[in-house]
Amino acid sequence: MLTEELVQNIIDISHQAGDKIMAIYQKDFGVYEKSDASPLTDADLAAHNCIVEGLNEVSDLPILSEESADISWQERNSWDTYWLVDPLDGTKEFIKKNGEFTVNIALIENGVPVFGVVYAPVLTQTYVGILGKGAFKITAGEKTEISPKAWTKGETWKVVGSRSHQSPEIQALLDSLEGETELVAMGSSLKLCLVAEGAAHLYPRLGPTCEWDTGAAQAVVEAAGGKVTIIEDSADALKADAAPLRYNQKESVLNPYFLVSC
Repeated sequence: MLTEELVQNIIDISHQAGDKIMAIYQKDFGVYEKSDASPLTDADLAAHNCIVEGLNEVSDLPILSEESADISWQERNSWDTYWLVDPLDGTKEFIKKNGEFTVNIALIENGVPVFGVVYAPVLTQTYVGILGKGAFKITAGEKTEISPKAWTKGETWKVVGSRSHQSPEIQALLDSLEGETELVAMGSSLKLCLVAEGAAHLYPRLGPTCEWDTGAAQAVVEAAGGKVTIIEDSADALKADAAPLRYNQKESVLNPYFLVSC
């Protein structure tokens, strides 16, 4: 089902959504508050409409988007394969105008993110992961394969943190690491992509996220050879038998805490 043509179609759709976002980013825009008090902009809605329209032209699979998340669990529970979309991940970064926001489109099969595209329109960087076939990054038309970088003894741990969210529980995880640590600040799903491309060793997330925040970037991480695993104890987050993060397994779309690693 996942043909080269479809992969390119999804990349193109992410770029088209990015164009919609950038048209609004470069001027004044409205900011609204959703029912959960999180911010929503005109760009979120424009990108959502663009992606849904594009996906419906190339696929008949159901779509779960952050901006159409009111689909009942009874309906979602019947889905084996579907598109998982965050039209604008990092809305707070968008509002701050720091460029660290993305368009996320993932294909989920039986709970597993098997394909994902993460596009950062300001940075003009596109990350693509196809499970079993590898991951790559496109910058200014140049495609390069990416892979995570294992920590080696004596090296400083590069640990990704959020610009907009921080949790005091992260300190317990940092204390469990051997050697020095360096915080690498980044917004949106780009945090996972930094581990996927070897620019950081770890990304512990000990704060709330939703499935559409992570699906596409997890596909990139796992296709590149990395892992996204559930954290049950922040002091023991690196245990080898940690369970992988999975999707559409429960009524809530909230993720458990997780760790992105090599």
